[in-house]
Amino acid sequence: MTDVSKEQVLERLRTVRGPDMDGNIVDLGLVSDVLISDGKAYFSITVPAERARELDPMRAAAERVVKEIPGIKAAMVALTADKRAASGPAAARAPTPPGRGDAHSHAGHAHAASGQPQQRAKSGIPGVGTIIAVASGKGGVGKSTTSVNLALALKANGLRVGILDADIYGPSMPRLLKISGRPQQLEGRTIKPMENYGIKVMSMGFLVDEEVAMIWRGPMIQSALMQMLREVAWGDLDVLVVDMPPGTGDAQLTMAQQVPLAGAVIVSTPQDLALIDARKGLNMFNKVEVPVLGLVENMSYFIAPDTGNRYDIFGHGGARKEAERIGVPFLGEVPLTMDIRETSDAGTPVVVSNPEGAAAKTYRAIATRVWQELQAIEGKGARGAPSIVFE
Repeated sequence: MTDVSKEQVLERLRTVRGPDMDGNIVDLGLVSDVLISDGKAYFSITVPAERARELDPMRAAAERVVKEIPGIKAAMVALTADKRAASGPAAARAPTPPGRGDAHSHAGHAHAASGQPQQRAKSGIPGVGTIIAVASGKGGVGKSTTSVNLALALKANGLRVGILDADIYGPSMPRLLKISGRPQQLEGRTIKPMENYGIKVMSMGFLVDEEVAMIWRGPMIQSALMQMLREVAWGDLDVLVVDMPPGTGDAQLTMAQQVPLAGAVIVSTPQDLALIDARKGLNMFNKVEVPVLGLVENMSYFIAPDTGNRYDIFGHGGARKEAERIGVPFLGEVPLTMDIRETSDAGTPVVVSNPEGAAAKTYRAIATRVWQELQAIEGKGARGAPSIVFE
């Protein structure tokens, strides 16, 4: 296959006229950084928020000309709507180029003058009943392992379940669910999700090689996340579990503000340092009015297999106390066990490999509590509705 450079892609994109047929999208500064990986090109085009639908043919033209380049197998192109780009009559011609300067300044989330999210309804995902996020304030607390076992536990409890791996920089689901290969493209831009153990899965790990380092800025992350969510044939699901990236940065805010989340599960280990970061995640969801379904204390304790003695390696009960302090449900304690670690590494999560074991029963109990919280919230009609400015 012929290696294609970023410059070749940009040169071809100069043939695509800008909004109102004025200039071309590259010289107008509308095109983000271009990433080329495994014969696929990824980039976004910044347009005024209110013209996103009108300018979709421009996006389609950009996708078409790039796919015509020898050596390019596919193109993932999205419109990133920058609210500030629509402030004047010339906004469509010269918005601030994404990917240049501070990535957070082009995050694609709209804020009112006060800095608070504007309230507008978020569009749902066809066929998907409920979307929940599994998040943590920091990495290394077992969030992805919790996400996959929670999803499988919801499935074991009789629900139709999918999981979206939203961790662009460190996708884990291909390994955790023992799935390899590339998703199949259906009609138009729709992608068929991968599947194993009865749950549907989408992850950036299916689209790029495991060794590829993702160095995308804000607009590129938003584009990829929204396409993996909205351009995937999820079918009929009772619940879609979103494995969020760790932390409270650009990708997390994109998902929290632009996805119709019914609620969030926060994962933490017991020690004070992890709980400090967990509070950041809680505050983020509170600010965008996404209900917190509860806290999970992961790696809560360790039972020595040879003696049966219990060790609180990271302390114990910190997440329960935090949940009580802030008034959110405590969902349960997951022990630190060799079984969970080994089955996760092998791609056979404990809920499916040892469904009658203690760890699997713990996850199923957590899944039951999560579902009960969701039903209670839906009964009250309490859903946050931050604004959408990304198409």
